[in-house]
Amino acid sequence: MDYKTAEKYLKDIGQEQLLDYFNELSISEQSQLLEDIQKTDFSVLENIGKKSAKPRGKITPIDAVSFAEIAQNRQQFEKEGLKLLSEGKVCALLLAGGQGTRLGFDKPKGMFNMGLSRNLPIFQILMNNMSESAVRAGRYFPVFIMTSSINNADTVKYFEDNDYFGYPKEKVYFYIQSETPACSYDGKVYLDKKHRIALSPNGNGGWYSSLVASGLNKVLEKEKIEWINLFGVDNVLQRICDPVFIGATALKNCGCGAKVVNKVSPDEKVGVMCKEDGKPSVIEYYEMDADLKNQRENGELVYRHGVILNYLFNLRALAATVSCKLPYHLAEKAIAHMENGERVIPAKPCGYKFETLAVDMVKLTGSAIAFEVEREREFAPVKNATGADSVDTARNLLIKNGVKL
Repeated sequence: MDYKTAEKYLKDIGQEQLLDYFNELSISEQSQLLEDIQKTDFSVLENIGKKSAKPRGKITPIDAVSFAEIAQNRQQFEKEGLKLLSEGKVCALLLAGGQGTRLGFDKPKGMFNMGLSRNLPIFQILMNNMSESAVRAGRYFPVFIMTSSINNADTVKYFEDNDYFGYPKEKVYFYIQSETPACSYDGKVYLDKKHRIALSPNGNGGWYSSLVASGLNKVLEKEKIEWINLFGVDNVLQRICDPVFIGATALKNCGCGAKVVNKVSPDEKVGVMCKEDGKPSVIEYYEMDADLKNQRENGELVYRHGVILNYLFNLRALAATVSCKLPYHLAEKAIAHMENGERVIPAKPCGYKFETLAVDMVKLTGSAIAFEVEREREFAPVKNATGADSVDTARNLLIKNGVKL
C-alpha cells in the first residue's frame, strides 16, 4: 500500500488522522505505518453504538455432572479419557498473552514466581501438571501457547532458557493472538506511536481464530486431534488434560465441557454455566441482575456453577465458532496514544478496545456439560497482588495441595 492509496482508503472510512505525522517519519517508519493500515481490521468499529452482544435469551438453570455422578462413574470416565489421550486425540492450549502488571511484575504473567524457598514460576507449575497427565497416558500431547505481540519474545525465550520445563520441545507450539484497533469514544482509531496504530489483543475468544490464522491448525490436522483443552495462565491449581473430565465430556457426546466450582457468594465475579433458550451457555456475572444472582432452592444458589476457564472443546464443534462471528464486547480502557505530537498515558478510560470472549463459544458448540470440581483442589486464581484471588491466597492453596514452595 502506498501513501495515495492509504490516504484515499482512510478518507473513505473517516480515519485520516492516522496520517497526521506521516511527513515526520523516516522511510522505514512510513513503511511500517502503511503496513499497519493495510493489515488492520477497521470493521470492528461498526460495533460502536451497538450493544456489546445480542440481548440474552431466556436464562434457566443447568444440571452439572455432580460430584456424586463423577464418583459413581469415575472408572468409566477415566478409562475413556486415558484412551483418547493415549491415542493422541487430545491437546492442550494455554492462554498466556497477559503481563503480570496487576502483580507489580512487568514480564509475562506465567513467569511470575510463586515459590517461597525456590524459584517456581507459574509456567513451571502448569507444565508440571501437563507432564503428569502425559505420563499417566503414556504419551506426550501437543501443547499450544497463545502469546501476545507484547510478551511473545519473552515467553518463547523463557521456555527455551528453562528447557521447556522438561516437556518435549517438539510438542510445544507458540503463536501470537490477533489484534484489533483501539479507538476514542467517537470511533477515531488511536496511534500508539507516530508510526504505529494502537492495537490490542482481540480477547480470549480469539484463541481459535488466531490459531487458524497462524497456520497451526495444520498441526491439529496432522496429529488427528479431536479435543482441545483450553485453559488460562491465571489458575495455578487447575488440572489440565484431566482424563476423568475428558472421558465424561466424550461419553456424553457433547461438543464442550466446562469445569465449574460452586460459587462462594452470589456476587463472586465468575461467569456461570446455565441454559439460554434451552441451550448450554455461560452468563457473565455482570449480566446477572440481583434476582438471578440471589435465587436459591433448598438453601443453595440456583446459579452456582462458576466457570474457571478450563474448557474442553471438540474440534468439529469449534468450526461453528469460526463460521459464526463471535460478538465483540466493548471494553472501556485507558489507552496510551499520540496527542498533539506527544505520547500520553491517560489515568482514566478514554476509549474502546474490542474483545471476544471464550464464554461465547460454549453456546455455539450446541451441547456442553458443566463438570463439578473441588474449589480447593482446582481453583487458585492469581488475579491480584493482595486480597482475594491473590498471590498469597494461591500460595496457601498450593501448599494445601502438597506443592513445595
